[in-house]
Amino acid sequence: MTLTAPALIGRTWEEIEEGESASLTRVCTANDLIVFAHASGNLNPVNLPGEAEQETGRNAIAPGMWCASLFSAVMGNRLPGPGSVYRYQDVRFHARVEAGDAVIATVRVREKLPGNLLVMDCRLEKQDGALVADGTAEISPPLSRLVTDGVAIPELTLLPRGKFSRLLEACRGLPAMPTAVAAPTDANSLGGAWEATKEGLIEPILVGPETLIRRAAEEIGWNLAGARIEAVASEHDAPARCVAMVHEGRAEAVMKGNIHSDEVLRHVTKSDGGLRAGRRVSHAFVLDIPGHERLMIITDAAINILPDLMTKADITQNAIDLARAIGIEEPRVGILSALETINPAIPSTIDAAVLAKMAERGQIKGGLVDGPLAMDNAVDLEAARTKGIHSSVAGRADVLVAPNLEAGNMLAKQLVFLSQADTGGLVLGAKVPVMLTSRADDEHARLMSSALAVLYGHWRRTGRSRLAELAA
Repeated sequence: MTLTAPALIGRTWEEIEEGESASLTRVCTANDLIVFAHASGNLNPVNLPGEAEQETGRNAIAPGMWCASLFSAVMGNRLPGPGSVYRYQDVRFHARVEAGDAVIATVRVREKLPGNLLVMDCRLEKQDGALVADGTAEISPPLSRLVTDGVAIPELTLLPRGKFSRLLEACRGLPAMPTAVAAPTDANSLGGAWEATKEGLIEPILVGPETLIRRAAEEIGWNLAGARIEAVASEHDAPARCVAMVHEGRAEAVMKGNIHSDEVLRHVTKSDGGLRAGRRVSHAFVLDIPGHERLMIITDAAINILPDLMTKADITQNAIDLARAIGIEEPRVGILSALETINPAIPSTIDAAVLAKMAERGQIKGGLVDGPLAMDNAVDLEAARTKGIHSSVAGRADVLVAPNLEAGNMLAKQLVFLSQADTGGLVLGAKVPVMLTSRADDEHARLMSSALAVLYGHWRRTGRSRLAELAA
């Protein structure tokens, strides 16, 4: 969609009469406030939807200069019109404008001055006549009549967490997964389960001390409708019970709550009674990185500390399966190292080359695999071209396989905490999806992990990507 206007006429000083006026009506939206914050750099929380309510307990209000900018719109579009140049503006503010308010900006020619100058009275009102702002402007109209043949500019559409939003939308219509939630005993972890429940992603089975679960539910305002509580004596007993419920057929997924990841993984990965399914269990972060066109998968950053070659093969296959489940038909997989050439002194370069050859020979299926690649030439086409790398993966990798847990963890968390990437995470290769979020993750990360689990579970059951089904 585009923002369009019909032909606009900019009139000269001689054509304009004193007393003429023009107006426009504009509805202030939440997106207007966000766009204005980006354009101006003004991050005052009272002007930002969400921040204002949290910090002040009141609705966000429009910055005064957003209001004043409407005078510029009237004069630039209507009176005098295109070709006008501002010389002076003063403004007095009388009332606040909130998102949803409709306002009317009016300008009137008070006086024509020599030297191609107009003095304009400016007035901004709400629809009920309440005065928001008034003032005076001096403006120079165009020296010759200017007529545009219509104006069209791209419309701004703000899509916070847009790539993740598409995953959430794809989950609609799929059955909610019965999910055993291990120790949801604080507001953060229980809040994530609640958000996933409200979105229809999971049917929660809350496993932990009942008193603590109910206390957390009261804190976040959830009456626990639709949830079952599986009471155990201690939070530390919850992971074992969650795994047992999978074997009993009562749960199709596991979600980590307010408990250390090691405790959950110990029960998921144990040889006797765990959730192993023949392939090495691994973890994948899925990241929505601002400015990056596609979702990015980083693996393994949570389970396998120093994986050997065959473990890396399983890690790679697990990540390919997840990528296909979230709609990447033939994922491009970059096997990372410190450089893009093989150096026997750096074992990860040799592993990367072998993994690429394994994929070529069909030992790893479903994706395009190349390595070794350094981070720059894995994700940036220009860097790959500069270094003379000719590859279908280099510069456009969907999946990054880290050489070890430390590198993967630092890379993923740098993108989250310094690049403001949104993230979800999933344990792969087990009998059921396991949502293994950090205790520092917010409710949105837990919600997105639930969406990943639903889409991954659907792909495992049917062999088809839900996103591909919807696109067909």
